[in-house]
Amino acid sequence: MLALFRILSRWPLRFLHAIGAMLGWLTYLASPSYRRRMREHSAQAGLLWAQARGAVANSGRMVAELPWLWMRPAGETLGDKVQWRGRELVEAALDAGRGVLILTPHLGCFEIIAQAIAETYGARAPMTAMFRPARKEILRELVERSRDRPGLLATPATLAGVRQMIRALRKGEFVGLLPDQAPPDGLGVWVPFFGRPAYTMTLAGRLIQQTACTPLCLRGERLGGGRGFVIHVEPGPVIGPQDTPESAATAVNQAMETLIRQAPDQYLWSYNRYKAPRGLDIGAAPE
Repeated sequence: MLALFRILSRWPLRFLHAIGAMLGWLTYLASPSYRRRMREHSAQAGLLWAQARGAVANSGRMVAELPWLWMRPAGETLGDKVQWRGRELVEAALDAGRGVLILTPHLGCFEIIAQAIAETYGARAPMTAMFRPARKEILRELVERSRDRPGLLATPATLAGVRQMIRALRKGEFVGLLPDQAPPDGLGVWVPFFGRPAYTMTLAGRLIQQTACTPLCLRGERLGGGRGFVIHVEPGPVIGPQDTPESAATAVNQAMETLIRQAPDQYLWSYNRYKAPRGLDIGAAPE
């Protein structure tokens, strides 16, 4: 697997994206359950299929670009492959010195965001990102090695990892989360996501309340023709000390919905966002 990734990492990004688009459509055509989930979830968001249809190819591109992202030499900069929109918000947040919480959904190339922040600001403020170790040993080694970059620290989704993120924010550093993924049982609340109850992590709200950090919402737009990516930065949700876990999680979900509506053809609609966490009585999900 490592050898294959090394070979593919040398291919131009436009070739990887072209292959990925084909793989995305092959997967869509081959799997009825995959097709159904993509269509149901995009319809739940109030979108016409024509608005979300591009997500089929972009889901494949997301996978195909991983060798380029993960195996790129540590000393090789992103250069003109990354553009910024709203970068002044990042600068202002850093100047405030309270830590910066980066929130991004499974939209576009979310992997590029952590690398771009680490490359641009890592010497001043490292980026700590939470990850779930891969179940397969061969993938676990690949993921861990790929995210070991200057200015980028990966922490596991454990209690120790949460403590590490709190320390990082209190030191004025970056922390990154994907708040649209279903958390384990006991670490979330049922709140609306595009109008349907979804088990949503409370971690983002807790980090904001405990550290008084500055939350920012980012999305990595994938440009056509392998031209690279545009990182869009917007203010994050307003969460105060008086907010309950439910109101804080609702605010985070609303912020993620706003980002997704800006580029619905790049969202991972195939993700089973409305599943019940393992060990939780599915009847606990509100009607």
